[in-house]
Amino acid sequence: MMKTRYDELIARVRAAAEPERVAPTVLSAYLEKVRLYAYKVTDRDVDELKAAGFSEDEIFEQTVSAAVASTTTARIATAARRS
Repeated sequence: MMKTRYDELIARVRAAAEPERVAPTVLSAYLEKVRLYAYKVTDRDVDELKAAGFSEDEIFEQTVSAAVASTTTARIATAARRS
């Protein structure tokens, strides 16, 4: 895999985001949307989670974890295709 000047930073962000974090089942549909269609996530999605009892911090942490996991998976797949 090609090295970049951002590899160390990416590794630190990935570790902090805990992409392997276990998420409550009720968040599954939302997190799937984050992973596959992040551009479609709306305030309404977040408001529904808040109404279900999740704090903004919990929603943020789960969102970042899903996004980092998705990006990491995409990066690995791209590297695999290049090799």
